[in-house]
Amino acid sequence: RPLPWGAGYAEVINAEKSEFNEDQAACCQISIRRREPGLEEDEEWLILCSTQFLTGYYWALFDGHGGPEAAIIASNYLHYCIKQKLEEVVGGITEAHPPMHLSGRCVCDSDPQFVEEKHIHAEDLVVGALENAFQECDEVIGQEMEATHQRGGCTALAALYFQGKLYVANAGDSRAILVLKDNIVPMSCEFTPETERQRIQHLAFLFPKLLDGEFTRFEFPRRLKGDDVGQKVLYRDYFMEGWGYKTVEKADLKYPLVHGHGKQARLLGTLAVSRGLGDHQLKVIDTNIEVKPFLSCIPKVNVFDFALHDIKEDDVLIMATDGLWDVLSNKEVAHVVRSFLAENRTDPHRFSELAKCLVRRARGKKRGHQWMLDDSQEASYDDISVFVIPLHNRDED
Repeated sequence: RPLPWGAGYAEVINAEKSEFNEDQAACCQISIRRREPGLEEDEEWLILCSTQFLTGYYWALFDGHGGPEAAIIASNYLHYCIKQKLEEVVGGITEAHPPMHLSGRCVCDSDPQFVEEKHIHAEDLVVGALENAFQECDEVIGQEMEATHQRGGCTALAALYFQGKLYVANAGDSRAILVLKDNIVPMSCEFTPETERQRIQHLAFLFPKLLDGEFTRFEFPRRLKGDDVGQKVLYRDYFMEGWGYKTVEKADLKYPLVHGHGKQARLLGTLAVSRGLGDHQLKVIDTNIEVKPFLSCIPKVNVFDFALHDIKEDDVLIMATDGLWDVLSNKEVAHVVRSFLAENRTDPHRFSELAKCLVRRARGKKRGHQWMLDDSQEASYDDISVFVIPLHNRDED
């Protein structure tokens, strides 16, 4: 059936990596119920009185690892968490300036001034609701997986259009970009062991017992060997953007907390991402070291205000799992988007066809036993999921 705003979607399970797609997707309209604190309105009257609801639109992608189970739970539950968290603060969202107390009380006459000094706006409440929703969804996944004796986790990338603004929340290595007529606007950033090295190292500094004597928090250009002991070598600690030299001690020969480079980088030698949902039972192989304390479920939320931009007919939001971005850059995707839409202006299904086009481009073509791109580079060997969301004819609240 038609997706919200006539969005396009396509997916592929690549290279027979699994029988079931570890990527999962979800989209829906979210109705946020307005209600006075402590009052229970008649449900039938509320249904008839549509002014008692605020409307949002939601799209999300989940990339599972260790199986699809966590991604399936997240795809069924995250939007409910978002609805719930928005309803909890809806009284503040609908005010020009969020009140200090949602109950309507004013304990301190200077409360409005304090809110203004902190530069707190309705947008900040939506961002906070998204952050809280991800955390609650993570807790639910943990409980569900434990109850069913399952393991695994997933990344999460969610887009919410609400009150004229687009909120993109990301926990993982999926990506969203806005392809506008004359511009490309990144709406997310990837969270990997490399990009979050300092946060991870700082956590290990604060709680060294988490490493159980098996890992070193220091980063070195390569894995150290016995002959390096006593030598001065390049290193980085949690407080360092630059590099320094330290004299190698025997303890430095332990396995690095973050090891490898690029797509080969691993957190505790185990995970390729540093944020996501689930993985509550995940331990480093042959140890009792838990990975979860280092794996944050809190997303980074970026906001795009439609009122500040002149949205054109072919402007779109592209959301995709890392299977697409591993082989295509933002510029390459934008080029495909602009060329395709310019050549297919009358096709009523053009956004769905564009999603398929992007998937096919990243999957490549089979040549012998390999899948290759048009430029003879190796194609993606991951699950690929893509949303193409048109922005011009969006439904207003």
